[in-house]
Amino acid sequence: MKNAVYVLGFLAFFTLSTGIMFEFFHWPFAAILMMLGFVLFNFGFLPTLFYKLYKTQKVV
Repeated sequence: MKNAVYVLGFLAFFTLSTGIMFEFFHWPFAAILMMLGFVLFNFGFLPTLFYKLYKTQKVV
């Protein structure tokens, strides 16, 4: 589970930063890369992170 969070986070931030770089240089497919990065971040990384934090939470 821990590795899945790291892999999804890396993929999300890598695609998002690549899309931003493509947009900066006015290269094609910048919008697709940024959209893919946002989708991976919002629907892949964040739910996995919050699920991991929920499962590791200690109940008092």
